[in-house]
Parts: sequence; structure tokens; C-alpha cells
Amino acid sequence: MKFRFPLLPKILAWFFLNLVVLGVAFFFVLKVQFRFGLDSLLAGRVGDRVQAVSDVMTGELKAKSLSGWDEVLKNFGKAYKVQFFVFRRDGSQIAGESITLPAVVAARVAERRGMGEGLGRGPPPGRGPRYGREGQAIEPQARFILRTETPAHYWVGVCLPLTEPGTSRPWPVTLLLMSDSLSAGGLFFDPMPWVIVGFGAVIFSVLFWIPLVQGVTRSLSQMTRATEQISEGRFDTRVDERRGDELGRLGQAVNRMAARLSGFVTGQKRFLGDIAHELCSPLARIQVALGILEQRADDKQKAYVDDLREEVEQMSRLVNELLSFSKAGLTPREVKLEPVNLATTARRVLDSEAAQSSQVQIQIPDNLSVLAQPELLSRALSNLVRNAVRYAGQAGPITVSALRKDDTVVVTVADQGPGVPETSLQQIFDPFFRAEASRSRDTGGVGLGLAIVKTCVEACQGTVSARNRAPQGLEVQIVLKAAT
Repeated sequence: MKFRFPLLPKILAWFFLNLVVLGVAFFFVLKVQFRFGLDSLLAGRVGDRVQAVSDVMTGELKAKSLSGWDEVLKNFGKAYKVQFFVFRRDGSQIAGESITLPAVVAARVAERRGMGEGLGRGPPPGRGPRYGREGQAIEPQARFILRTETPAHYWVGVCLPLTEPGTSRPWPVTLLLMSDSLSAGGLFFDPMPWVIVGFGAVIFSVLFWIPLVQGVTRSLSQMTRATEQISEGRFDTRVDERRGDELGRLGQAVNRMAARLSGFVTGQKRFLGDIAHELCSPLARIQVALGILEQRADDKQKAYVDDLREEVEQMSRLVNELLSFSKAGLTPREVKLEPVNLATTARRVLDSEAAQSSQVQIQIPDNLSVLAQPELLSRALSNLVRNAVRYAGQAGPITVSALRKDDTVVVTVADQGPGVPETSLQQIFDPFFRAEASRSRDTGGVGLGLAIVKTCVEACQGTVSARNRAPQGLEVQIVLKAAT
């Protein structure tokens, strides 16, 4: 069985795949940008956070002697989950856990232009200088950020405005922050705002797309149901054609197709009925003439008359079946349904169609009723029983049973005959279709019996289907509404 994937999940899956592709592309763009231009991070909120931490640490370090700087760095490291170090411009370490700086970090620490006259020189665009307690302007501290590969670490350097111990001369030292990840506990890079914005964008996009997708899928589902009903012969089915797009045009085409098919099929059945009705009169005259001829024929001629009578009777049966099929097909659309007792109807059918057969068994509760038109239901059951007796009467018992399922009743006519080829199961209810190519008197009628069954059942707002039984046999099921 071919797996079917509904259109709505397919569109949403494609939409989310698009978001994933955009997200991956955005990630790689950021990765490349961070690898080659990480300093741009310090121009925004990251730089403000690093600046705020360095300001607090500057105050702490000024209040401590050199011997207490390690403790200050350690406490801040626990709070922010990064490692802090203090280095001189010449690369010698002043405080923090002993470490050997990678060459690229040591070069940035020693780079006077980069620390004193480069990136951090002067206030960022749009921001004025900071002022100290006595009103003097204080230049923002120079900063840098970079990444090392072996080992993989992120480094942030901040020039601290400290004075050399015991003097009032500026002491060019650098505070280094080292982290294994770019986030650094949210200090270097906080992903949460990005996650919130991305999640909000996804939710907004889904809510924005759903009305459009639901409108499309609703129209397609309606057209699918309508075409399925049309394929089953319910040509009065119509779809909503008020849309102004291609789906609206498709709906109009479906409605026109249903109307044309209804006209064609109704005209065909009316034509068959008219032809069958016109044939009744000449056939009746032929039968009268054969009766007269039979009385006047001698023994040698009677054999020819008997053969001719069999042919005329075969033609008469064909005409009668055509009339029944035409009458069932031209039944008014709105058939008045009423409660019909199944057991009573089935016994009446068996008395008419299989009175001499002991192979037909009825297994229907006496109190089980369905909503149907009595004449149409009797005609459908009669054709099913007649068909089963004709093809499987000698193969075993034929069972007519019924079972209630929720608000429906399933009526089953099952035999133990040869069944029908699987490739023909979907066609046996078509007019004039027969599993055998021949249509002789030995193999049955002309293929209208099951077509009449389908027409009668659908007129009672029911469905009919057939399947082969195991190991052999055919089972036809009629589903009707249960009478309350």
C-alpha cells in the first residue's frame, strides 16, 4: 500500500526545512564573521558587559594589594564561569592561575597601538566619554577579542586604568578573560535573545502561514471527497467555487463535469429504458406467434420451435433486466426512507428466489431494522441471492447475515463459490460487466444484476462492496443506516 503524506504536514515540513536551511546558513555566516571579525562583538552589548565587569574588577583590584589579586580573580571566575588573568605589556603575568599565553594573545597584549590607539581609543560611535568623580573625561578602555585553535579558547583583553604600586604613574596592564565557548556563561555572547527572537519568528511565521495552508488544503479535501462521490455515481455532488484563484476554477470545472456526467448517464439509462420498453411489444407478439406455430407444427418441426422459444425467452429476460436497471437508475434523488425489518425482507426474498434451495441460510436478528425504501432493498437482495445461487449454489451454503455497527447495519451475502478475479472486483458493479467473456445461457445473464444492486443501495443512501473470501467464495456487503 502506497503511503500518503497529507498536504498540510508536507507544506509545514517544507516551511520548517526552509527555516532550518536559513538557520544553518546564518550560523555559518556568524561563525565566519566571529572567526575573522570577533572585535565587532565588543561594539555592542557584549562590550558593555565586559566593560562593566572590568570596571568593577578595577575597583576591587585597587582596594587590594598585589597578593590579594589572585583571590579577586578567582572569585570573579567562579561567578562568571571564566578564567581571569592580569598581564603586563611585556607578557609577564601579574595575577591569576599560572598560564602560558598563546603567541597571538601575547602579541595583542604587547601591541601598544592596538591597546592604546586602536580599537578602543575614543568613545564608540553615538556615545560620549565617561566622566570621573572630579569631572575629568575618562577614555574608554581599549579591548580586543580573539579565538585560538590549539587549544580552542576565546580570549578577551581589557586595558585596566591602574597605577603602578607605590607611584602615581599609569601602569599598562591587561585583564584577560578566557573561556572554552563563545557564550562564556552569557558574558561574551548571550544566545538567549537570539533563541527568543528565532522562536518568536517561527511561531509568527506558522500563525501567518496556517490560514493560507488550511484554505488550500480545505478546498482540495472538499474536491477530493466530491470527485470520489462523483466516481460512485452521485452526480448531484457540488463543491464550493467561490474562490477567485486556480482552486476556484478547478471547483467550477468539477461542478460542470458532474452536471455533464449526470446528463449523460441519465440520458443513457432513459434511452435503455425506452428501447427496452419498445422491445416488449414485438417480443410479446413473437411469443404469441410462437404459441400458434407450436400448435400447428408437427413433431419434426417442434424441435426448431423450441429452440426459437428459448432464444425469445432469453431476449425477454434481457429486456426485463434492462427495464429494471433503467427504473433503478431513474429513481428520484430524494427517496423516502422508512424503517424496514431485515429478517422479514430476507425471508420474503428467499421465498421468491431460492424457495427450492436448502443451501441458503438466514442469520439476521428479528428486531434488526434499517432505513431504506422497501422495494429497492428487496430488489437489491433478490439480485444478490439470485447471483449467488446461479454461480455458487452447488458449492456450499449461502449465508445472508446482518450485524449492527454503531449507527449502521452491515448486510452480508456470502457464498463458497469460485469467487471473482481480484482485478475484476472493482468492476463487477459496472453495467454489462462480467468476469467471463462469454454471456451464454449456461453462465448467467448479461451483467446487469450487480449494477442494479448498486443503484438500489445508493438510492437508499447506502454503500455496497465485494471481496473474495478465503479459501474461496465471494462476499458482498451492503452498509445502510440503522433505524432507531
